[in-house]
Amino acid sequence: MTHTIVRGQHISRYCLVCGIENRFGLKTQFFETTENEVIAVFSPREEHQSYPGIAHGGVSAALLDEVIGRAIMVHHDQDTFGVTVDLQVKYRKPVPLGVELKAVARITEDHGRMFSGTGELYLPDGQVAVSATGKYLRRNLKQITDSDFYANEWFAPVGELPETIQI
Repeated sequence: MTHTIVRGQHISRYCLVCGIENRFGLKTQFFETTENEVIAVFSPREEHQSYPGIAHGGVSAALLDEVIGRAIMVHHDQDTFGVTVDLQVKYRKPVPLGVELKAVARITEDHGRMFSGTGELYLPDGQVAVSATGKYLRRNLKQITDSDFYANEWFAPVGELPETIQI
């Protein structure tokens, strides 16, 4: 399936999932689609290993938690986030290291302060490896962090925005 990209989402310096300066982080990029979904793109490395050549299940859970929590940005702005209340994860296939993976998430219910969403982590061949559903508390980043975060750690990604992403 081809997804048309309309905007990239902000990233940070030290976040485990999107932090570009976190040496153990996933360094994930996030993109919003015309279908009001968010696509995460990342490549798990050796430091994310569980069994040889396989990413730890917690890495998959963290990635899906982040991409579902970020799906609320599509409907608001770059400063609106989801704080996890509940996350249910289903593991279907092993997640390999050293390949580019993609996750897709969307909001399924929005009740003001609370919202729910779903997401899937896809293998390079298009099979779903992990899926998740979650409930989140909608928060503005100013309610979660301080002004130094905005000034020094929260920024638009550098580089070209892809026109489409294929899953």
